[in-house]
Order: sequence, then structure tokens, then C-alpha cells
Amino acid sequence: MNKLAGLEVTHRQVMRTPYGEPSGALIFGTIGTREIVFLSRHGHGLTIPPHAVNYRANIWVLSTLKIKTIVAVASVGGIRKDMGPGKIVVPDQIIDYTHSREATFHGRSNGTIIHTDFTQPYCSQTRTSLLQAARDAGESVIDGGVYAATQGPRFETAAEINRLERDGADLVGMTGMPEAILARELGISYATIAAVANHAAGRGESIQAIPLQAAHLALENAMGSVRNILEHLVRNHDD
Repeated sequence: MNKLAGLEVTHRQVMRTPYGEPSGALIFGTIGTREIVFLSRHGHGLTIPPHAVNYRANIWVLSTLKIKTIVAVASVGGIRKDMGPGKIVVPDQIIDYTHSREATFHGRSNGTIIHTDFTQPYCSQTRTSLLQAARDAGESVIDGGVYAATQGPRFETAAEINRLERDGADLVGMTGMPEAILARELGISYATIAAVANHAAGRGESIQAIPLQAAHLALENAMGSVRNILEHLVRNHDD
């Protein structure tokens, strides 16, 4: 998602961090009376593939702005039967299959090893707020699910999806990690709202190949619901 419905843009700002440049300029604005900051992880024009996103810079720059809550929007493939194209999911767990990504701000201990609890990877309060916003918006969402974060940018094989299913995964995407743990390390509440673009490889209409044109259409339609939910989420905080 590279735009947000109802957002009155006040200004844009290019910022830098000790970890390099974020994915793009930060967009500052308001929905109602609530101030928000929007950052497209894939950059302007969606040019940054998932494995090349500078996740540390993105999360760090938001922390310097004293952002308290991050709601991440993700497009995913559905593994579980009820998570077909067009469905909206608010996941509650993650399995991380990514590799070679800078996944911590604590890579050098300087004499102290820092461990971060990640038992519940998503903020329960933010998830609850998202589910309430969906009800207020009249949008149907699935409460809970296990997000499998894969490396990308390629899609998975049917055998890999079978493995993910055996591992307990319900949906699959490429950007869920290390965003979630980086936010946790910096004390930022983080939750994901996921729009299902297609059945995962070897499932449903993706039994032989993922139908990209149909997936793009399903994602576009689902993102309309996501924007509606996010607008209600922000406006609820004004009450």
C-alpha cells in the first residue's frame, strides 16, 4: 500500500539514520484530528523488493519521531482454506523463515547480551483496536492466524507451502520479519493487518501457478477494506 485514504498530507520529509536511509520520504498528515506518519516500505513506486528493504532504518526513523504504534499493512498468500483471495486477517503469531536480513539493533553486545521476549510478537492492544475498527467500519476480518515470513522476492514452491502448513502457518508473506522484532526492541507497539491476494502455491487457483493478474485485482479490492479499517482505527483514537 503506497497511499492512505482520508489522509490530509501536511508535509513530507527525507530523513537519515545510523543504519542508512529509510525506504523513502516520510509522509506526515492527519486523519480527522489525529496526526499520523506514513512510510511505504517498498519505496515510491514500489521499487524495493522485500529482501532489500532497510527494515532497521525504517523502524529506527519512526522511533526517533516518538511513534508509539505501528500498524503494518501486508499482502499475503492464503494457506488456510478460509483465507482465500480478498480476505483480511489480523494475525497473532509469526514463524520467521527469512535469512541474511539485519534483524536486530543489538548485534554488538558491548559486554552485555540483550535478549528480547517475543512470545507474543504482536501487540495485543493494537490487535484489539484493529478488530474493533473493522467492526465499526463494517468490514469482515479473520481474528488470528500464523504469518510465515519468507525471504522472497520469489514465491514459494508448492512443496514449501506444504512444509509451512505442517509447521502451523496459515498465511505467507515476505515483509513480516524483521519488522516486528525491531519494533519490539525499540518499545513500539506493532501489529499487522494482512490482505490475502491469492491462494498460496499449490492451493486453490494456484494449484499449477499463481494467477498474478487475478491476485493483483483481489489485492486492490482488499486494500479498499484495509484503508477503511485504518481510517476508522485512527478516528477511534480521537474519541
